[in-house]
Amino acid sequence: MTTITAPLAPEAPPSDARPGAVAVENFSFWYGPKQALFDISLDLVPREVTALIGPSGCGKSTFLRSINRMHDLLPGTRSTGRILLDGEDVLDRSVDVVQLRQRIGMVFQRSNPFPRSIYDNVAWGPRLNRRPSRSALDEIVEQALRRAALWDEVKDRLRTSALGLSGGQQQRLCIARALANEPEVLLLDEPASALDPIATQRIEELLWELKKELTIVIVTHNLQQAGRVSDRTAFFYLGELIEHGPTDQLFTAPREERTEAYITGRFG
Repeated sequence: MTTITAPLAPEAPPSDARPGAVAVENFSFWYGPKQALFDISLDLVPREVTALIGPSGCGKSTFLRSINRMHDLLPGTRSTGRILLDGEDVLDRSVDVVQLRQRIGMVFQRSNPFPRSIYDNVAWGPRLNRRPSRSALDEIVEQALRRAALWDEVKDRLRTSALGLSGGQQQRLCIARALANEPEVLLLDEPASALDPIATQRIEELLWELKKELTIVIVTHNLQQAGRVSDRTAFFYLGELIEHGPTDQLFTAPREERTEAYITGRFG
């Protein structure tokens, strides 16, 4: 009797093959003659939150802004190494920076809404990049505001100035503005540092929802916040990546003495 063997199912792609995988390889960065980052290698895992911690001036924000080439706007900067998004080196000069920043959205420490209506803030990117129909644009704006947990608070005043929103609402509007471009990666540079505890909690809850769809990287000086929102944590010190790993492991059993000293408050 002949036995018929079913063909093997193809292997599932590795997790880092999902859209939004970022791999940083031997990355160094200079502001003029001053070296700010030294040989950084770090994988940013899709559908997770990675927190970057460390004292002020240790290179966290420099590293974050390098991922979507924000430093291109500054004269005299240079870098070596590679930053790969889905296997493509974003530092290659052939890469369209405008398209790159659509794929890698960024939210800054202080909210920076445009002095326009709430609707126009969110519609800004799609209007420039996709030029959708009016009905499609309405849908994009609504969905972005829903994803940023802001729709129910502003749906009746979309045509009013974004500057009339509270600080926490303005920050969520900036997140909605980034989400309207359908990014794969979202970078946040201390997004809650200027907010009250209630607004901070809303931002943190939002990150837990958004990580179902995005790769998220957050710079924070608040160790408690890093512990609450992140799956993985990376500790930077004097431009070096000292240690990185699952947040629970890094906070409870760090491998490096400098990591333990920072987490326990012996310096900071």
